[in-house]
Order: sequence, then structure tokens, then C-alpha cells
Amino acid sequence: MSTAFAAAESTAALEAVGISKHFDGVFALDDARFSVRPGEIHALLGENGAGKSTLVKVLTGVHAPDGGRIMRAGEPIELANVRVANRAGIVALYQELSIIPSISVAENILLGERLPSRGGIVQWSALRRRAKEQLDRLNQRIPLRQLAGELSPVQQTMVSFARALANDARILILDEPTASLTDTEITELFAVLRSLRDDGVAIVYVSHRLEEVFELCDRLTIMRNGETVLTKDVADSTIDEVISTMVGRSPGDLFPERGTATSEVALRVSGLSGRRVQDVSFTAHRGEVLGIGGLAGSGRSELLRILAGAQKHKTGTIAVGDTQLPHSAGVAKTLDAGIALVPEERRSQGVILSASIQDNVALANIGAVSSLGMVNGGRIADITRRGMSDLQVKARSPHQPVGELSGGNQQKVVLAKMLARNPAVLLMDEPTRGIDVGTKAEIYRLIRRLAAQGTTVIAVSSELPELIGMSDRVLIMHEGHIAGEARSEDATEELLLAHCYGKTV
Repeated sequence: MSTAFAAAESTAALEAVGISKHFDGVFALDDARFSVRPGEIHALLGENGAGKSTLVKVLTGVHAPDGGRIMRAGEPIELANVRVANRAGIVALYQELSIIPSISVAENILLGERLPSRGGIVQWSALRRRAKEQLDRLNQRIPLRQLAGELSPVQQTMVSFARALANDARILILDEPTASLTDTEITELFAVLRSLRDDGVAIVYVSHRLEEVFELCDRLTIMRNGETVLTKDVADSTIDEVISTMVGRSPGDLFPERGTATSEVALRVSGLSGRRVQDVSFTAHRGEVLGIGGLAGSGRSELLRILAGAQKHKTGTIAVGDTQLPHSAGVAKTLDAGIALVPEERRSQGVILSASIQDNVALANIGAVSSLGMVNGGRIADITRRGMSDLQVKARSPHQPVGELSGGNQQKVVLAKMLARNPAVLLMDEPTRGIDVGTKAEIYRLIRRLAAQGTTVIAVSSELPELIGMSDRVLIMHEGHIAGEARSEDATEELLLAHCYGKTV
């Protein structure tokens, strides 16, 4: 272990032994085992659908296990619900933080606690003092009176941590905590997590970003098909070993062969400018995978939104093939012209979580599934089944709500509804964000298959190895401009990173 506290502590803070759980006769967990020690950051890894989320829900009282036992500090414990788990010091912080944006930072921190009052009147000075004590433990200086909705993502994360500490949490379970953070904010978060570890807090770290795991964590556990297949010290493992164990194949097999680009121009962009994008010009060819990189705020996502008609632009032209689009044509006309966007925020922008897979696909393809104002149920069922089959969506049926699916399968539903339109140009913003290595490989194969069929794919990614591996050509943006371009076979991470910072190479 990396800390003296953890090395000296032999009893697990929280342990799951032989846990089983099934839904509709299908096992989500089968004899799963996991333990985290006090003063340890322990990574819980696996593909989407491997059982991580179900195990976390068992450990936090959301689901009751069908078999096995849970131990808290060496003693058996029955976690009947989330409140019982919280009283036992077990708190989960999810990717979608439970911050109430319309109340103050101090009120968020003490949410659910008995507020200091006298004669039925809240003692605000005492409340803010107690909230400040928790922020001081995290070395944070966040204005206590400020509305939580006005905070940055990392500040909201810190407020969630402070709330957990106010509830005397000794076991923190973090689900993709860095998904919406910048590199600087991630560094700040890691410093806080190390401080909590040194205080003896046990931290379970669920992430698909393996570089973070190897930088931060002490031990790792890998799950596959509902079972625990490996637990070991991070120092004794490698990223290649982790990938191979998770997906059952070499990491070198992640990216398919390239070489489907033709000389035919599918998209021509000239002098495009928006709020952040400045005088961008480029062409993309039929069958080409064009990667776009750059630091957060470089204009890369805004560029895709403008191309998709989701954001107006000030100057410039966009042409699909030989057809120039009207200025700021809007989403509907842009879709009809053959440009479709898979957005970065799939949960808030890509799907309706409460609706079924079939309804999500139908809503994006009303013209194809209706005639004379009447929706054809058979057509809806047909294109949904075809999309689920082509993309290998794992679901009970087309009628399952999208919100019940794993992150990778939600992404596949977004793709399915857009691919049903047979776009000439498919825009993808962070296509593998928040999904596991195995599903990433499926997405890469799909992108290559689409390119081989003649679709032009333009994909934004924050991960330089991904840009190089999946693309034929890479454009890098810096402060709204295209700062550099490279063929993927000639690109290196060092070269692309230099362009990201606007350096001339």
C-alpha cells in the first residue's frame, strides 16, 4: 500500500463476499468479491455490463443481494436502504452530482442534517460555520453564500465531498468523478483524494480512465461478466495487463485498420466563424475518419455544433458534396442535407432517458416511420431491431427505458437513431467518453465500418492516442483556429500536444 495508514490496517473498511444478484433470471453478479481498506484508494474496473454498477448499488443499499454477505469493519451488516448505508458511513458520489443548484453552498453541505436553530429560526451563522469546517478539511475556499448552481464542476464535486464528510462518511464510492473536469481540476481533485486517504478514508474509485487509476490508486479489482477476476496492487500491474484482463484480448487490437478515405470531397467548410470558432476552413472526404483535437475551450465542440446546425455562425459556408447549406440552416435542414450529430452529453442531449429504445429511435426518424400523419408501428419496430442488431445493443427488449442501460449501450442508442437516417457526414463529439475499453473497441470498429461504406466521420476526442488510432487525419484546434494538421501515420502525441498549445512545429 502507498500509505502507512493502510499498511498498518488489516481489517477491511468494507468487504463484499460471494455476492450474487439477478434480474429477470439473468445474473448481474455471480460470487462477486471486493474489499477496500481504510486509507486506501481502490479502483473498481470492468467493461460496461461487467457488474460494477450493480455491486456499487449493493454496497450502498440500493439493491439487496440475493446471496453473500457484506462486512463493515469486520462485522456483518445488512444494508436495507441508502439511509442505512449512509449511517454506516458509506456514501456514493455519482457522475451526475446530487447538487441542488437553487440553494447555497452551505445549505447543500448540510443537506439532510439537523440545521442549527433557535426557537424554530435557522441560525445561519452557525450553519455556515459548520459548512466551512467541512470545506476546510478539503482545503477549499468556496463562498458559502453562493448558489451551488453557479459553481464550476470541480467546485460542485468538492461541495459533494464536504456533504459526505458532514455525514461522517468513512467509505467514499466515486463513479467517474473526473468525467467533466479539466486537467487542472483533476489535479486539484487528486490532491483532495490523497488527503482524504491520508485521513484514513477508504475510497472506491470507479473509472474508465486507466491512466488516472495508475496515477492515483493503490489497488485495483477487475470484474467481468458479474464475477471478480483479479485483485492486485497497482504497482504490480500494467495498463496492458488491465485491458487484456477486462476484455480478453490485447490492447493492440483496439483500433481497426485504416485506409477507407477516397478523393471525393464530402464536406467543405470555408471561413467559418462563431462565438469561439475563428475562420476555420477544411475539407473532409468520403470514407474518411477525420479526428479533431484540442484543449477544452479550443472551439472543437462548438465547431461540431455549428456544422450540425445546432448553433448559429457569424460568417463562412458549409457545403455537403456540391450543395451549399443556407446560412445557419438549423438542425432539421442540416439533417435533411445529410449531416447528423452524436453529442458529447448523451444523457441530456442525445436521448430521452425515461423513454424506450424504440421511442428514442422513432423520434429522430419521424419522416421514415410515418406517412400522411400516421406513425407506422411496424416501421418503428423494424428500424429499431435493425439498429440494435447492427450495434449489438445489450437490452432486455426494444421497450426497455434507455435510462436503465449502461453508458456504452446508451451511446449505441444515440448512434442507432442517427444511423437510421443514413447520414453522409456523421459528427461524433467524444464518442467513447465514459465507456469501457471493450465498448470503445466496438465503437472504433463501427466507425471504420461506416467509413468503409462511404460515410464521412468527423470525431472530436480529448484522448490523443484515440485520435491517432481511429483517424485517417487529425486537425488540432487552438483558441478557435486550426493550429495543426497531421496524417495519423505521421502523428505522435508530442506533435499533437504541441499543436494543442499553439506551438509551431
